[in-house]
Amino acid sequence: MSTRTVIRGGLVITASDEVHADVLMEDGRIAALAASGTPAAEAFTAERTVDATGKYVIPGGVDAHTHMELPFGGTFASDTFETGTRAAAWGGTTTIVDFAVQSVGHTLREGLDAWHAKAEGTCAIDYAFHMIVSDVNQDTLKEMDLLVEEGVTSFKQFMAYPGVFYSDDGQILRAMQRSADNGGLIMMHAENGIAIDVLVEQALARGETDPRFHGEVRKALLEAEATHRAIRLAQVAGAPLYVVHVSATEAVAELARARDDGLPVFGETCPQYLFLSTDNLAEPDFEGAKYVCSTPLRPKQHQAALWRGLRTNDLQVVSTDHCPFCFSGQKELGRGDFSKIPNGLPGVENRMDLLHQAVLDGHISRRRWIEIACATPARMFGLYPKKGTIAPGTDADVVIYDPAAEQVLSADTHHMNVDYSAYEGKRVTGRVETVFSRGVPVVTDREYTGHAGHGVYTPRSTCQYLN
Repeated sequence: MSTRTVIRGGLVITASDEVHADVLMEDGRIAALAASGTPAAEAFTAERTVDATGKYVIPGGVDAHTHMELPFGGTFASDTFETGTRAAAWGGTTTIVDFAVQSVGHTLREGLDAWHAKAEGTCAIDYAFHMIVSDVNQDTLKEMDLLVEEGVTSFKQFMAYPGVFYSDDGQILRAMQRSADNGGLIMMHAENGIAIDVLVEQALARGETDPRFHGEVRKALLEAEATHRAIRLAQVAGAPLYVVHVSATEAVAELARARDDGLPVFGETCPQYLFLSTDNLAEPDFEGAKYVCSTPLRPKQHQAALWRGLRTNDLQVVSTDHCPFCFSGQKELGRGDFSKIPNGLPGVENRMDLLHQAVLDGHISRRRWIEIACATPARMFGLYPKKGTIAPGTDADVVIYDPAAEQVLSADTHHMNVDYSAYEGKRVTGRVETVFSRGVPVVTDREYTGHAGHGVYTPRSTCQYLN
């Protein structure tokens, strides 16, 4: 049964173009585009017609950094693949790339299989996986080759969290050398975890236990130092590098310098670093715990460097690092000891709206919005042009976006499985109206019409910036 839908009269925005066009979708793909009102567009016939007059028609968002059901600090991220992908769809994101976790003493395959088991049959939108490498040894390195061949083409390492995910410089170098050979991309959590642990111990000994001290011990200089070290190790290995959740002026400077030198070094930031700050971490009555994540929120003055990095392309991607923990019963594990607060914020539902607000605020252009939220993450992680744009032959992952609708972000109205919003009370202009995932409406006129199991696992090619 062929199903055809035509979206008429909207402004189609991609990373490269803005054009008033009608979009024909058939059998899960974009079949054709034609300028609205032209004979070619008038000739489109379909069982279903959607009027997008006055609206934007944009590619579904690609969130390349989420942690559904992540075990952390004796608990689990509160969003399952079912609840988290449903919330993503509500927010105009149609593909996530989540992180499968290798535990120390286990193989990459065991970790990947465990994440496939969590996600299979439960997702509202399409999904793919990165692999967290926690235990670099000869067997792990061989497994990396096999994973690249089957479409898991990026590997995350941590310079932070000693005793949990941490890799030392030698392990990092070996993994980078392997990725240089197999075409994989190393993603780096760049913070000097060994030094941070010393500062944590000293702060707690002084009785500095409140959430705001989480930000004070995880110093921007230790993010910059680790970023610099990761860049140099990648340079020695002849490997590309992608630095996740960049939060600080000094770390952006390290990336800019490397890129000016022509190195294949990339960086992402997240909405929390663009819109929140240490002011939130310092909120009284333990409320600051809601904002504990790593890298931590920084003083407001760092935001200008992040926006500038997004405009100059020293930062290429905005992902969410969505890793929600409820305030009640989860964040509260760290009362009296900030180091026991589970690290992570909810955000998968808010990213597209916050970045649209950034367009209105003059930080970025409309096309740059689509570039950093859709096209570049798809290219970076081998999903383009299947994902991340609107063109004949691409997956019909399409969002009809009302640029004039006003909303107030709140836990009362969001769909993430978490008891607070990091952006509670924030007014934004722009809202998702209808979302198609492979041509199937998963949100229709602000009503959820999707279902668990619609989303399918999507293998990836290697980074498309390196071909």
